[in-house]
Amino acid sequence: MIELKNINKTFKVAKRNAGLSEAVKALLRKEYSYIQALRDVSFTIKDGEMVGYIGPNGAGKSSTIKIMSGILTPDSGECSINGKTPWQERIAHVREIGVVFGQRSQLWWDVPVADSFELIKDIYKVDDTAFKRNLDELTELLDISEIIRTPARQLSLGQRMRCEIAASLLHSPKILFLDEPTIGLDAVSKIAVRKFIKTLNSERKTTVILTTHDMQDIEALTERILLIGKGKILLDGSLRELKKRNSSHKRLTVDFVGILAEAGKGMSFTENLDGHAEIVLDTEVISVSEAIAQISRQVEINDISVTGATAEEMVVSLYKEFEI
Repeated sequence: MIELKNINKTFKVAKRNAGLSEAVKALLRKEYSYIQALRDVSFTIKDGEMVGYIGPNGAGKSSTIKIMSGILTPDSGECSINGKTPWQERIAHVREIGVVFGQRSQLWWDVPVADSFELIKDIYKVDDTAFKRNLDELTELLDISEIIRTPARQLSLGQRMRCEIAASLLHSPKILFLDEPTIGLDAVSKIAVRKFIKTLNSERKTTVILTTHDMQDIEALTERILLIGKGKILLDGSLRELKKRNSSHKRLTVDFVGILAEAGKGMSFTENLDGHAEIVLDTEVISVSEAIAQISRQVEINDISVTGATAEEMVVSLYKEFEI
């Protein structure tokens, strides 16, 4: 069980203007600004849940993850994870969590990945039987048996990320924090990572907290989302509820012959190229059939499809609604 109550965190940041003279002035007299990264953040996550933690850059996602993993100490508030306060009982706490930061590595750069795994085994004091069982299972599920003898610096990004996930799970953590785990990965690697995370959650009942800007990750993996903006939790609900909020918006994709000069009331172009257009409809203003009729009066339609709002569009609408 993860429980946060009224967590606050403020960072003191040094400021100076560009230029050598300003750098000299800063040596004598420094100016600071204060950035409140988290403001009364509260939520509860049950054992075995998979939760998407989303928000724009600078919203406070990584600060929350660092507090929950014991890296940062908040200014005020309470955080209890499986009955432990992360920054006060750090050694005991880290035995029960795994953390993957998409832009930071826990693998030793110049040695084979297998050696990094052995070092992690010693750090977490994993017994030989459990280590072998976990290593065999992880190498098979993540398809890394052929690359763990290779130094981390020689791996592709997708290969390294699969090894990073394996490294974070060698000690059988109850909770897995994933911060941008698919950043920069190709489509094949993303699908492999998503499939593994779903298997991990369903078979081991591992609690997963996922922060990402890739809404396809959120759609593929989570049912519940937490939206944070300007350091505050703005929304806590399911993707189903989010889709209901955006059910009045549809997307038309049209291939045509002619010139589609304008979109009518309740319609807006997201793309309008030669012979191809994508249009967002507000069905509270105009029905799908009326929109198609308006388009057909302007051009000859070769093909048309109607879909609901994408996850990215739904999240953007939330950002606009909450002005973040």
